[in-house]
Amino acid sequence: MTDPDTDDADKTQPTAPRPEDARPAPAPPAQASAAEGPPAPAQAAPAAAPPEPEPVCPHCRKPLSLCVCEGVEPIENRVALLILQHPQEQDKLLGTARLAARHFTNAVFKVGLSWPSLEKALGRPADPRRWAILHLGSVDPATLPRGRDIAVVDSKGIPAPDQDTALKGIDGIVVFDGTWSQAKTLWWRNPWVLKGKRLVLAPTKPSLYGRLRREPRREGLSTLEAAALVLSRLEKQPEIETRLLDSFGRMLDRYRDSGLGAAPAKPDRRGRRPFRRRKS
Repeated sequence: MTDPDTDDADKTQPTAPRPEDARPAPAPPAQASAAEGPPAPAQAAPAAAPPEPEPVCPHCRKPLSLCVCEGVEPIENRVALLILQHPQEQDKLLGTARLAARHFTNAVFKVGLSWPSLEKALGRPADPRRWAILHLGSVDPATLPRGRDIAVVDSKGIPAPDQDTALKGIDGIVVFDGTWSQAKTLWWRNPWVLKGKRLVLAPTKPSLYGRLRREPRREGLSTLEAAALVLSRLEKQPEIETRLLDSFGRMLDRYRDSGLGAAPAKPDRRGRRPFRRRKS
């Protein structure tokens, strides 16, 4: 007979479960419900509002930071000034046409391509034969009279033999404002200018623009500088040129101080209206 105690001792005893065996089985990865759709993208930060444009002067049409109109006292001039600006002239920061006209009581500024007559452009009766138009053609500086920085020439660019007589009795001057090609367009689209006297300039000093605007020719002047030179000579009032150049210089100083003129401007490859200067 088998000893029951012995038989129980020989039987295999069950082992105690290990701690790791007691861990619950990992849950299967959750499946996204088709109804939930893809996760919503992160919302982008709202775009910053554009800066408010700087107010513009109603007279010179420049930003107030560049405007010098408050220091301009109009000059009473006998010889009238008519500035015709090409509508595609876009140099609103460094342009001088409106500022030049603002300096005179007898000045008209117009924007357009053509006018049927000088009277229509000027807005009052006028004889184009008693007006001078700044000449756009090429003139040999060596042929210009010595000691003169303005001169009347014929259709071939030859100076008049008697400059005093030619410059006498001029009622007004016409200046075209724009690039070289734009000024030529204005010239040929207004045939009445051929009835006037052709006036060329021989400035002895370079433009105040300096490196801010590189002219295709060294003798190139701004519209303001050209008007100042001609009217000061015809009116025999040197202070006209002084006052206009003072305003122009203050405008350029403000331009440089604003940071807009930190880098030198590239040459205007389209070319701007040139005015010849006699070689010394």
